This record gives sequence, structure tokens and C-alpha cells, in this order.
Amino acid sequence: MHETRSDALFELADLVHAVARRLPAPVDLEPGPCTPIEINVMRIIGRNPGVSARRAADACGLPTSNFSRVLKALVAKGLVERRTDPNDARIAHLHATDMAMRNTARMRDAWTAVLGGAGLDRDTIVAVTTALRRIDAHLSDAPTDGAFETQQAPPDQNRHQRRTTDAG
Repeated sequence: MHETRSDALFELADLVHAVARRLPAPVDLEPGPCTPIEINVMRIIGRNPGVSARRAADACGLPTSNFSRVLKALVAKGLVERRTDPNDARIAHLHATDMAMRNTARMRDAWTAVLGGAGLDRDTIVAVTTALRRIDAHLSDAPTDGAFETQQAPPDQNRHQRRTTDAG
């Protein structure tokens, strides 16, 4: 049977979704496990220390009202710290707390242990990671070089229709 590009891309998306759902959260996270949306927000903040709330909401594909609710919960859990911009008090910069960094280390250890049993060689890991980074950048319109906060699009350039999320 000849697999079309569409079939192959669907299979890729289906497998990414299935694998993501099966990665276990460590049981020793403080103050406890986060929801998938909270994990996504923490991922953006952890990879982009000092990101503004607006940019983080855009990167997560969440409406600001939903993002604000999730952010408030993460601050209450002690996982995110808001720091006021010294030049503009209306802007809050978001930082992962020490507790969040410890949780990230726990997740890294747990996920490394789980995926370590898959028998993947270094070249395969690099190729899959590179492909997934390109997919992530494509879906989020984020730069792929880590210059997330420094490259700002002109107003309304990145204001495309939001994707459906677990938050609705």
C-alpha cells in the first residue's frame, strides 16, 4: 500500500499526541501535578525567562482571559513569579520559581528514564528532536533559534485565529 504525504503527516501527529499523553508525570512534583495547560504555560515560561504575560499567552495559543486564570493558579501554587517591568508597570515579566525548576529536573529525570528504554541511538534522537522543533515553531510561529522575546512581530502580524486547547 502506497502511503501518501497526508497519511504520513496524520500518522506523525497521531503518534506525537499518543506519546505525549503517555509520558508519566513524576509523583514527587511540588505542590503536585499540573494540568496539561499548566504544563504548556510552564514550558513557555521556563524556556523564556522574563517573557511578558501577553507573549506567553500568544505562544500558548490561549485567550488572555484563560491565560490569566492559568497564570493565577500557577502563581498561587508557587511555580511562577511575576516581576513588574521597571520601565512600564503595566507589563509583568514571568519567571519560573526555584520549586518549578526542581520540578523540571524531576520531569527530566523521569522522562529520560522512560524514553531511555526505547532503544534510540543518538542520531535518531537528534533527527526526531530537530523535526519536532520545526513542527513546534511552525505551529506556534515562534523563532527556532531561542530568540523568543527579542524578536517581536509588528502589531497584528501574529494575531491569527487561536487554536483549540484543552481549556476550550
